[in-house]
Amino acid sequence: MTPPDKPHDISSLREAIDGIDQKIVSLLRDRAKIAHQVGAFKKERGLPFHVISREQEIFDRLENVDIAPFPRPVLKHIFREILSACLSLEEPLVVAYLGPPASYTHQASLKYFGTSSRHLSMSTVREVFRCVERKEATYGVVPIENSTEGMVNYTLDTLVETDLKINGEVVLPIHHCLLSRAEEISHIRTVFAHPQSLAQCRGFLSHYLPNVPTVETTSNTRAVELALQDELQSAAIAGEMAAEVYNMPIMRRHIEDQQDNQTRFLVIGEGIPDPTSHDQTSLMVSIIDRVGALSSILELIAVHNVNLTRLESRPSKKKAWDYIFFMDLEGHQKDPHIQTLLGKLQALCPYVKILGSYPVSEQKRRSGHGQGTPPAGDRG
Repeated sequence: MTPPDKPHDISSLREAIDGIDQKIVSLLRDRAKIAHQVGAFKKERGLPFHVISREQEIFDRLENVDIAPFPRPVLKHIFREILSACLSLEEPLVVAYLGPPASYTHQASLKYFGTSSRHLSMSTVREVFRCVERKEATYGVVPIENSTEGMVNYTLDTLVETDLKINGEVVLPIHHCLLSRAEEISHIRTVFAHPQSLAQCRGFLSHYLPNVPTVETTSNTRAVELALQDELQSAAIAGEMAAEVYNMPIMRRHIEDQQDNQTRFLVIGEGIPDPTSHDQTSLMVSIIDRVGALSSILELIAVHNVNLTRLESRPSKKKAWDYIFFMDLEGHQKDPHIQTLLGKLQALCPYVKILGSYPVSEQKRRSGHGQGTPPAGDRG
């Protein structure tokens, strides 16, 4: 139905909207029927029911669609839920994530897979990996890096131990809130929060609650639960989703010190997604203990004109002062130039482990990360 060019009254506009809504619902029904047929086709032939590269292909195509004046960011959210709902008709997608419901990792899982997937709460990073390894979940979601507090080391350490691969990443803006049922901020006597949240809100706490003791918790959701036990004198640092789930009033919003605070999460699973239009490859290497060993690796990467977007070091835990290095390279491991580079790295380094090749997150694409950005450098 075509909207009237020059409507004479509001009723004609509403009638046009009603007609469009009916058409949208009809198209969604048609899409769901075809998705069901696709699921049956895959099941008959033993094909994987969820293909990350196929979803990314759909999102890439949407980027080139003229949607004005409809807001483009909202379009992706709508299609995320459409894809999630249609996939649930093929086979329920189970995703394990770190932390309790309403945690930031839970939000990242919902953002990447949609609300029609089944999301399982796990108490540790290793439990997330084990859940996927036991095939109790198809994917796992774990935090890997915060823009202000740096790398999540226990995730890096677990990547060393597992045969699972990185299948994707999601970057989530982190906006902390002060939640409390106290009448005034001056009435607060205790603040509960996860250690990273406390670190990210030091400025706010020192300015508004300088003499109030803080208590570290295993998660921000747990902080809310503890604050509710003494709700008139306690507060918790958590996100808006936790406030909604636990019906806890928000006393202050955006209390983080850095307003561009973001956390990067990894999607882990079996196998490696096919190449898409924008990919990166993560790997781990050990180096020979000699002067200039790391410089030789960096020179080799530069000679092959590959963009190194991240370089991190971690103790190998095998002997003192022995390190392994984590790298993110722009490109997919199936790209010819990446294949050549990996072959030469394997000849140069005692150990090379490919952690995964996967689509770059939308936030990174918009910021230009992975598209000619300089290496992050070794932060140790």
